[in-house]
Parts: sequence; structure tokens; C-alpha cells
Amino acid sequence: MVILGGRKQETLDDTIKKIKEETPEAKLHPLIIDLASLESVRSAAKEVNEYSEPIDVLINNAAIMASPYNATVDGFEAQFGVNHLGPFLFTNLILPQILASKTGAPRIVNVSSLGHNVSPIRFADYGFNNGRDYDKWQAYGQSKTANSPSWSDQDQSFKTRCFDAEVANVPDANGKPQGIEALKWKTIPQGSATHIVAAFDPSIKDQSGLYLRDAQVNNAAAQPYALDAANAHKLWALSEKLVGQKFD
Repeated sequence: MVILGGRKQETLDDTIKKIKEETPEAKLHPLIIDLASLESVRSAAKEVNEYSEPIDVLINNAAIMASPYNATVDGFEAQFGVNHLGPFLFTNLILPQILASKTGAPRIVNVSSLGHNVSPIRFADYGFNNGRDYDKWQAYGQSKTANSPSWSDQDQSFKTRCFDAEVANVPDANGKPQGIEALKWKTIPQGSATHIVAAFDPSIKDQSGLYLRDAQVNNAAAQPYALDAANAHKLWALSEKLVGQKFD
């Protein structure tokens, strides 16, 4: 079973058609989900929880990047809302389906990026003063730090993201420029390789809270604040508050 999520039915239909052409035997479930709307996320989760099949692997991949300031339906800065709060809520709501996996080792993979170097979680002002102090790359960096491998106790991982010249010249959280020469440009297969390793590599099935880069476990490549347990607890509590629901 493969669940394909998207905001528009026509987009899902095109994707399904392409997958069916390449893999006719694939069993697909199209799912309408707008990560910028907590109501849509809850509706999608309810649909997933009614599936007869359990979920072996969840890959939280959808995101927006460096967009002009705008807010989600619920009033959150869009990058934080779409890239973190939506997936956070969706993951926790369908967790019973994941824990029901007959593999005995279900996995949750959060796709982050090198952009997490740009900013930690701005706990005192995660909304950028309602946009008045907004910086699109810091907002993106914060959202990708929020996809850190420590935001829950499930199996998670990062994927290296291909950046353009604009983000390459943004200073990281320590003020150090991110030079374009330091980036590794990837093809689509190369870029998706880390997804596959994180989701299916049997050698890491008993490990949790991992950061993967270039298809290898590499926690040393993550910023310390992205792996900090105290930050993770604060983010978890903040996320529960913002989505209006507590999770055990």
C-alpha cells in the first residue's frame, strides 16, 4: 500500500497515472491533505485510520521553502505550519495505524535539509512578530530544525536538500556564510536515496533519533540544537499547544 497525499485531486490523479504506468501492481490510496489547515489534517488522518491495512513506513516529505510571509488557515507562519505543525499533527493522529504494523519495526522519516543550519527554533518568537520581523530563510531554517530527529521517540531522519545560490549565501545560525561551493548537487535518484535508506535499511531498524546525510547515518552533521533533548521537549510541548491536542 502506498498513500499519496496532495492538496488537489487533479495532481493526485496525474501522479497515480504515472505510477500505475511504471508499476501496474502498486496498490495506491490517494489522500487529500492540506498541511496548512489543521482541519484538513484531522480529516485526512481520520480517513487513514479507517484503512484496513496498517502503515509500515511514513515519510513526511511535503514542504514549502523560503516563501514570502503568509499565514496558514489557523494563523501560523506558513513554513512552520506546513513543514512542521501539519506533519506533527498528522503523524500523531495516525500513530495507532503505524504501531499496528506487522513488521514489528515501523518507521517514521522526517525529511529536513541543510537549511536547518540557518536557524534553531525561535521559541520566543516562532511567528516572526506576525510577519513584521520575517526572514524567509530563517523561517525555512526554523521549520527544518523542527523536523529534527529528536522531536519524538520514533525513527526519524534527514535528507540532504539541493539548495540554490540564494540560500547558499545565507549565513547559518552562527553567522557563517553558506558557500555555494560547499553544496553537493544531486539528481532525483541521488536525492531520494536517503529516503530509501531511512525507510528500509535493515541495519538501522532498531535505532531511533537518527540524522542521515548522503544515505549514511551522520548525527555529527546535524547542528547540536537540532539534537538537543531539552529543545525537543520544548518543541513537543509548544506543538501540542498550537495544534490544541496532547499526545502520550
